[in-house]
Amino acid sequence: MVHDFNKNLLHKHELAIGSFYFYKNYIISEIKEGITLTFENCTELFEIIHSHFGTTTPFVYISNRKNSYSFVPTGHFKSSKLFPNFIGYGVITYDAINTKVATLEQSFLENKTKIFDNLDEAILWVNELIKPLTKLD
Repeated sequence: MVHDFNKNLLHKHELAIGSFYFYKNYIISEIKEGITLTFENCTELFEIIHSHFGTTTPFVYISNRKNSYSFVPTGHFKSSKLFPNFIGYGVITYDAINTKVATLEQSFLENKTKIFDNLDEAILWVNELIKPLTKLD
């Protein structure tokens, strides 16, 4: 099943750290090549997430790892606490090294996490998580 991602896209935000696609109950991120993500350089993203989902609309974050970048994994602890409505974290990887990194990253998250090899599977998983909590359009 191939999803029409543009059909349900609500907002796209181009930030210094990457592109972020906002849907009703999920975000797809594509971080720029060579970026080092830290809690501090994600402040603008956190503000946008808060304005889009608030603290009550359940949402899932999908990291579409098309590019090579690094991050400080302990930032997950801080960022997760900002959003009580953050219910899942999916990672789409395209090679074995990034799959290993994503597996390690899972240990820093208390939310449900899953690794995928394509975006369609990630969206199906989002729907499984969200459906019991809210009505999808």
